[in-house]
Amino acid sequence: MSPTARAAAGEHQDGHHPSPDHGAIRIRGARQHNLKDIHLALPRDHLLVFTGVSGSGKSSLAFDTIFAEGQRRYVESLSAYARQFLGQVDKPDVDAIEGLSPAISIDQKSTSHNPRSTVGTVTEIYDYLRLLFGRAGEPHCPHCDRSIAPQTIDQMRDRILALPERARFQLLAPVVRGQKGSHRKLLSGLASEGFVRVRVDGEVRELSDAIELAPNRAHTIDIVVDRLVNKPGIAERLGDSLGTCLQRSDGLATVELVDRDGSDPNAPRELVFSEHFACPEHGAVMDELSPRLFSFNSPYGACPHCHGIGSLRRFAPELIVPDPSLPVYAAITPWSEKDNAFYLSLIYSVGRAYGFEIQTPWRQLSDRQQQVLLYGSDEPIFIYTDDRGPRPRGREQRYRGVIPMLERALETASERYRQRLEQYRINQTCEVCEGKRLKPESLAVRLGQYAITELTEVPIGECLQRTRNLNLSPLQAQIGELALNEVQARLQFLLDVGLDYLSLDRAARTLSGGEAQRIRLATQIGSGLTGVLYVLDEPSIGLHQRDNKRLLDTLKKLRDLGNTLIVVEHDEETIRTADQIVDIGPGAGIHGGEIVAQGDTETLTRASRSITGDYLAGRREIATPAQRRAGNGRSLQLRDAHRNNLQHVNAEIPLGRFVCVTGVSGSGKSTLVNELLYPALQHHLGRKVPFPEAMGKLRGLRAVDKAITIDQSPIGRTPRSNPATYIGAFDPIRAAFAETTEAKARGYKPGRFSFNVKGGRCEACGGQGVNIIEMNFLPDVSVQCEVCKGARYNRDTLQVKYKGYSIADVLAMTAEEALAVFQNLPRAAARLQTLVDVGLGYLRLGQSAPTLSGGEAQRVKLATELTRRATGKTLYLIDEPTTGLSFYDIHQLLGVLQRLVDKGNSVLAIEHNLDVIRSADWLLDLGPEGGDRGGEIVATGTPEQVAQNPRSYTGQSLQQVLAQHPPQALQAADAQ
Repeated sequence: MSPTARAAAGEHQDGHHPSPDHGAIRIRGARQHNLKDIHLALPRDHLLVFTGVSGSGKSSLAFDTIFAEGQRRYVESLSAYARQFLGQVDKPDVDAIEGLSPAISIDQKSTSHNPRSTVGTVTEIYDYLRLLFGRAGEPHCPHCDRSIAPQTIDQMRDRILALPERARFQLLAPVVRGQKGSHRKLLSGLASEGFVRVRVDGEVRELSDAIELAPNRAHTIDIVVDRLVNKPGIAERLGDSLGTCLQRSDGLATVELVDRDGSDPNAPRELVFSEHFACPEHGAVMDELSPRLFSFNSPYGACPHCHGIGSLRRFAPELIVPDPSLPVYAAITPWSEKDNAFYLSLIYSVGRAYGFEIQTPWRQLSDRQQQVLLYGSDEPIFIYTDDRGPRPRGREQRYRGVIPMLERALETASERYRQRLEQYRINQTCEVCEGKRLKPESLAVRLGQYAITELTEVPIGECLQRTRNLNLSPLQAQIGELALNEVQARLQFLLDVGLDYLSLDRAARTLSGGEAQRIRLATQIGSGLTGVLYVLDEPSIGLHQRDNKRLLDTLKKLRDLGNTLIVVEHDEETIRTADQIVDIGPGAGIHGGEIVAQGDTETLTRASRSITGDYLAGRREIATPAQRRAGNGRSLQLRDAHRNNLQHVNAEIPLGRFVCVTGVSGSGKSTLVNELLYPALQHHLGRKVPFPEAMGKLRGLRAVDKAITIDQSPIGRTPRSNPATYIGAFDPIRAAFAETTEAKARGYKPGRFSFNVKGGRCEACGGQGVNIIEMNFLPDVSVQCEVCKGARYNRDTLQVKYKGYSIADVLAMTAEEALAVFQNLPRAAARLQTLVDVGLGYLRLGQSAPTLSGGEAQRVKLATELTRRATGKTLYLIDEPTTGLSFYDIHQLLGVLQRLVDKGNSVLAIEHNLDVIRSADWLLDLGPEGGDRGGEIVATGTPEQVAQNPRSYTGQSLQQVLAQHPPQALQAADAQ
C-alpha cells in the first residue's frame, strides 16, 4: 500500500523512529528577533513540537527563520521574470541552515476574505463535484422537475415504435405556447403550406374552417403533422414526420395517443421529445452539461441576480430607523444627521399627503405610512418648498423614498460618503437563488437523487454519507468513479481533523483561524506530498479535547507520508505525543530566545530552567479555586436564539461572575456569543447595529452599561503603532519631557516628542527610524536611517533629557525598565504596571504593533482595560483567550481575568482549555455534538456540577482534570 493510501486508510505508526540516514535539519547562528545565536539539529521525518512561554521565540525560529529561509530559497531558484510576481522574502538573520526541505506553512490566518471562497473551493472538493455533475449529472426542468435529455430522431422513433401494437397516435409540432392573440397570420400560413389540421387549446380543428381565436386570451397551438397507427412498415414515414416536427418547432415533437384501448391506463397521454437540452413542456433550455455550469464564479453557472455571491448588499430599514420611539423627522438617521431643509420638507410633504405630523413617533405610523416614507409613493404628491401664506409654493411629483434616494446617492457619492452610507447596509440572502449562488438550470441537475447544493449545504459528515449512497446508473458510476473517490477521500480528511460540522458552502471568511488551519492541513494530506517540511501554528486551537486525538492521528499520517512537521504548540496532549520537543525560553522577549531543553517529555520535565517542564512535572500548577463566586444576583436571559444550528435556545448568563461557554467544535458557541449576544448588546447600548432577528428576546440589559470584545487582532497595522501609544502611557511621558527645563527653554510642547508629526521627528525617514529601498526583482531592503541612526527623532529633540534619558531611549526600554524610570508619574506608572501585571514586562515600548503575537496583542488590550475605571456593569466577551499562550501565560491571564471580575465586572469567555474552564465560576455547555446535532444547552452550573453530567463531553474531560487538580484555596500570588 502506498503512503498516500495508508494515510487515507487511517494507518499510522506510533513510536515512529526514522533511520539515521534521513539526516537532519541543522541551524547555525539563528538571531532573528530575540533568538540568541541558536545552534540546533532537528531530525527529519519526525513530529517536532516547539513550545515555551508566549514571546519566547518559538515563531521566530519556526516561521521567521526556518520557513522563511525555505521560502527564500524556493523564490531565488526561480527566474527573475517569475520572481517579479511573487511576494518579497527577506533573508532571516541566521548564519546557515543545512538539510532544509521545501517548506509549507499552515498558520492561523484566515483562509480568504473573498466572498466567493467557500470550504468547498478552498479544499478543491467543489471542483471535483462540478466535474462529477458536469460529466455524469442528469438535467431536469427547473419548472416541472421532468428529466430532460437531447434525443436523436432514431431514439425518438424507437420509443414510439415501442408503443402497443395498433396504437393510434398523432404527431404534433408545438408552435405557440400560452401567447395572447388571434394568430390569424400563422393559421393562414400553415394552410397555404399544405397542413390540414391544428390542435388549438387541446382541441383538434380543421384549417379549412374559419378559426377565430379571442385576441385577449392566451392560446396554445400545435400543428398536426401526421396521424399514424403503430404497425410494421411505418418506420420510414415516422422518421420523415418527426423531422418535420423538429424543423417547425425548434427541435420539439409531441406524440398524442388517440386510441388508448388495451393500453396501460396509467401511461402518459402524451410523449414529448426534444433534440436539445430543453424541457419539451416549458421550453426551459439548458446549455450542454459541463463543469462550468456549476461554477458560481462563472456567468455560465452563477445566479444572474446576485452574480454568484448568494447575497445582496442592501439598505436595512432597521438601521435607517434604529430608534422607532423618536419623532419622524429625527428617526430617519441618514437624514437627521444632515442639517438640510430639503429632507425636512420631503418628510413634511409626505406627512401632509398621507395624514401624519412630522412630530409623530415613528412607531405610531401605520405600515402603509412607513412603507411610503422608506420606499416612495405610487402616485405623485405635492412637494412643498414653502407652505407659508395663502398659496403654498411647491410642485407635484412622485416621492422616491428614503431607500431609493440613498441607493442613488451611493452610485455617485464620494468614497468618504460611501463609507458613511455603508453603515446602513447589510447582506441579505438573494431571493432568486435563496443563497445557493447558482442559476435555476444548474440547480435542476441531479447526480443520483441529489442536486449539487444538496451535497454542499449539509454538514461534511452527512455529505460523505450522501456521496456513498448515490443512486447511479452503471454508466454514471463508470464516468464518475475517479472524481467520486477523490471527493470521498477529501471529505474523510476533513472529518479526521474534527471539521465534520462544517458544510462545503460555508464562506471561507467566516472560519476561525483554527478552522482555516485545519482545512489547509486536510488539503495537504489530500495532496499526498512527501519530503516536505510543514510548519504549523497551534493546530489544536478551537478544538475540543474530544477531537484532539483525531487531529494528532492526522499529524502522524502527514509525518508517515515521509514529511517533517514542526508544530508550534502549547497543548499538553500534543506535547506528550511529539517525537521530539524543543523548549525555547526560559522567559519571554529579552528573557528568552534560548534552547532550554530538547528531547522527549522526560527530558523536558528534568530540565531545571524549563517552565513548561515544571508544569508537565507538576512542580507548578494552575490551582482550581476552592470557591466559586455567587455573582451579583443579576443575569442576562436569552430567549429563542435560533441562528445557524442553534435549536431555539433559552440561556441565562449570570453577571458578576467569570463565565465560560464550552462545547465541542461547531456546537454553536460563537453563534450564540458573537453573532447574537454581542450585536444585541451593541443595539441596546445605542450602536448602529440592528437587533438580531434570530434572537427572540434578551432580558436583563439594564445590568450592563458597556460590552467590550477582546480578541487577538493586531493593536495596529503600521509600525507607528506600539504598546506605549496603545495603552496611553506615551502621552504622560511626552508631557513629562515637555515639562523639563530644557524643553521649556526651547518652547517645546508635548507634540515635539511625537514621531508621527512634523517638528520633532526625523524627516529623512518620517519618524520610522528606517528607510525602505525598492530593489525591483529582489526583496525590498530596510536600512537604518543614516540621519537619525534609527532613533526616529531629530538631533534637537534628542538633546532634551529626562533623568538622563532621551525620548528615543525611552522607546527602547522594556515596560519593566520604563516603570522604574517613571515611577513618580502616576498616569504613566499605572499603565506600565498593568503591562507588567499581564506578563508583558519584557515588551519594548516602541516595538511596532505588527511584530506582536496574537497572545501579546490580546494581553495589551487586557492591560488597557485594567487601567479604566470600573463601573461594575461592564461585560467582557473574549473568544479563545488562550490562543498562543503557554501554561505560564494562562496562569497570568487567569489572574487578569479574575481581577476584572473582582472589580464587579463580568467576563464571558468562549474556551476549550480545561485550565481556564475549571477556573471559571459558571459554565454554559453547548452540544452535544457539532453542526445539526448540536445547538442545545447540554449543561449549566459550576465546573463540578457540569463534570457530573453524562451528556457533556466537556464534563467528561473535566472529571479527569478535577481529579488531578482538586479545588484549593488560591494563594496570594494566584489571586494577584
